[in-house]
Amino acid sequence: MVPHPILRTLALAALAAVMLDGCSSRHAQPKLVRLPDQKRGELVVLTRTGPTTYYEGAQGPAGMEYDMARDFADYLGLKLKIKIIARDRGLMQALAAGEGDLVAGIAITSARKQEARFGPPYQVIHEDLVYRAGTRKPGNARALIGRPIEVVAGSSAAAALAGLRPTLPHLAWTDTTHMQADELLFLVWQGLLRFTVADSNVVAVNRRYYPALRVAFTVGPPRELAWAFPKKRDTKLYRAAFRFFAQLRRSGQLADLIARYYGVTRFNYVHIHTYLRRVRVALPLYAPLFRSAGARYHIPWRLLAAVSYQESRWHANAESPTGVQGLMMLTNDTCLSVGVTDRLNPRQSIDGGARYLRALLDALPSDIPQPDRTWMALAAYNIGLNHLEDARWLTREQGANPDRWTDVEQRLPLLEDPWWFRKTRYGYAPGYTAVQYVNRIRVYYRILRHLRQTSGATRSLLFQLSEPAI
Repeated sequence: MVPHPILRTLALAALAAVMLDGCSSRHAQPKLVRLPDQKRGELVVLTRTGPTTYYEGAQGPAGMEYDMARDFADYLGLKLKIKIIARDRGLMQALAAGEGDLVAGIAITSARKQEARFGPPYQVIHEDLVYRAGTRKPGNARALIGRPIEVVAGSSAAAALAGLRPTLPHLAWTDTTHMQADELLFLVWQGLLRFTVADSNVVAVNRRYYPALRVAFTVGPPRELAWAFPKKRDTKLYRAAFRFFAQLRRSGQLADLIARYYGVTRFNYVHIHTYLRRVRVALPLYAPLFRSAGARYHIPWRLLAAVSYQESRWHANAESPTGVQGLMMLTNDTCLSVGVTDRLNPRQSIDGGARYLRALLDALPSDIPQPDRTWMALAAYNIGLNHLEDARWLTREQGANPDRWTDVEQRLPLLEDPWWFRKTRYGYAPGYTAVQYVNRIRVYYRILRHLRQTSGATRSLLFQLSEPAI
């Protein structure tokens, strides 16, 4: 298969998750932590709904904060209970009222430090002033005076704007209590709101889905994300969190989570416009075939659709200069191995591609966990299983984990370097292209999942508009 030229996607220093982005490692169980005010045997975590915190995915709860909270509960030997709080300000109020044991995923601010104690920071963010492409970009905060800005009440974004007041006393904005940051970003994308300010990690994730969003500048200093704990005399849970995060860092699991949920956010957003149009126009023609093949081979059908878009842009008659053809761009050898007699037949092509991907998944060593297993199988779909095994061998030789995708993807480009590929069994391979290939499929897959989870009105707008309204 000939890969399509794409831009290199880089991991943010900041995270999913994709549907398969569950955290798979387990921790050694310490002695059960008994919380001082009850013996319920559960950990109650307060958070918001959103792509960076907690949401209901196709396979159950997901989100980086959810994954960490789940593993923290496992670490403590407690049952996890998630309690959703609608407003940012409400999180701290609920914590102070004893409604939960901790707040997951909140930026540290001076005001919040007066209300709670914070665990170890695990991510650095900043507040972004966001506008829509095609509208005038404000050059600095002074240019915002007299212009409409809306932010989430009680959020770190509101705190960042308040920090500008000493030098810009006439700066004004509207605090909203009935929308979250991702909803405000959607309004900016649709041209219904001129500006908003939001956490950079939230902006990064939402730009996948709303590609016309642009960042004008940052507002205020960088901030650290951490978990907030009540200010009380008993500190068992608080101290346990420090041990837990130290273990996450040592094991590499924290880096894995960040890569899973934020690792493929940088993208050529012009491509997203084209993709959304094809989702609206072309995907309905083939979705039943993807569903059928996905059920037959136990592969999420949206993942198959994402692979097919990367291969052929959902053109059934697609053909590359090297002769691979069809929706799944199968080679003649692959067709023989999976029983495809007509590569240009959409049903045969999709079934054959799904069967081939299933064979790659099954051929990988059984101890490779998900979602790493899927990303490696996709890389093998692009460059072949033998070259993937060479990359895993290089990973092992360099002291990293050959069963972890974030380690293997760093070594795949070495297959293009004579110094390294001459040491391998199968020699040269376009490993950098394979990394790009997997990352782009992950973006397409994530968007399809996001469209499924989006409210009916939002999804309708996404499908109706080839370009956002100005």
